[in-house]
Amino acid sequence: MLQCVFLLSDSGEVMVEKQMTAHRVDRGICGWFWDYVLAHAAGDASKVVVSPTHYLFQVYRNGVTFLACTQVEMPPLLAIEFLSRVADVLTDYLGDLNEDIIKDNFVLVYQILDEMMDNGFPLTTEPNILKEMIAPPNIVSKMLNVVTGKSSNLGNKLPDAAASFVPWRTTVVKDASNEVYVNIVEELDACVNREGALVKCEAYGKIQVNSSLSGVPELTLSFSNPTIINDVRFHPCVRFRPWESNQILSFVPPDRQFELMSYRVKKLKTTPIYVKPQLTSDSGNCRVNVMVGIKNDPGKPIDSITVQFRLPPLIASADLTANYGTVDILADQTCLWTIGQIPKDKAPSLSGNLRLEEGLTHLHTFPTFEMKFKIMGVALSGLQIDKLEVKNTPNAPYKGFRAQTQAGRYEVRS
Repeated sequence: MLQCVFLLSDSGEVMVEKQMTAHRVDRGICGWFWDYVLAHAAGDASKVVVSPTHYLFQVYRNGVTFLACTQVEMPPLLAIEFLSRVADVLTDYLGDLNEDIIKDNFVLVYQILDEMMDNGFPLTTEPNILKEMIAPPNIVSKMLNVVTGKSSNLGNKLPDAAASFVPWRTTVVKDASNEVYVNIVEELDACVNREGALVKCEAYGKIQVNSSLSGVPELTLSFSNPTIINDVRFHPCVRFRPWESNQILSFVPPDRQFELMSYRVKKLKTTPIYVKPQLTSDSGNCRVNVMVGIKNDPGKPIDSITVQFRLPPLIASADLTANYGTVDILADQTCLWTIGQIPKDKAPSLSGNLRLEEGLTHLHTFPTFEMKFKIMGVALSGLQIDKLEVKNTPNAPYKGFRAQTQAGRYEVRS
């Protein structure tokens, strides 16, 4: 049973305090927790922390720490999953999540926390139901609140889904569009050592569904190669037995957009793009040459390509140019090379000179190059949808499929 939830800023300030039970938790526990975080700044503070008086659970998102407290033993994953769900719901409501947005929407945040937990136990965590109970903010509602003085977005009646046998879907859904879209969205994490060998390459993916179907439809989604995926995590609507026996997703979907499942694909063998950095230093100068090109053509255009690296310390000046794209030195001493798409007639390259500070002859710290890109129409993990069956609908719906891959933590050592 959770007793209290705090939302802390990056400076340790308490932005939101929500007491979940009659027994109040002293806010001083946040000071103890922040001292613990600062003491572990060099490493990664644990998700579960034991203080002299409480068990603490934390989730960090975009500069905001979600902190839950309890004095009784409980399953740690329950608290961590609840805090993660709170962060996801607030992001869904507010479009983004940071300190300023939370401060601008105090009332809405409190209302959401009120509905998501009852007397210390998770109650309503499905965004589709919450949006029927608490209207998301928009420009019109904000203007009306200013004019009328009304600050609550709470609805006047209980959502229909509260009485449904599938709590993530209302009892009566009527949708004229009669369509369902399935998107595979993947992030590619890779690490290439200074010799150019691929040390690590993994894909983290999500199956996103946008359902506009009437009634209570039954959907079955199968993959051509489900054995490649690991570490799956499902939406509550997914039935476990069909997946465990045949790797088939059987579910009654929530209305509109939701995340059906997430997964990981390990030990991928190739990456779509190569980055070859060369740095040589002597006599107080460091010559830089970086080449970028397509290593394994995915069959679709690779867009939004950028390469960035932080200038090493003790650099007096930098003179860098590229034969394609633009090069900018940002305020935090990061060099950002924006390429876009790789042209067919030449390989993009960046070259130039770094001048070391007086008294230094050689560069002793070499940068790590980070790459970003986006590929529409392909999942680089190789995961493919075999078929999607829709039953229990008045008419045959339109079914659409799409895939997208983008770079996550893609690093090349030099």
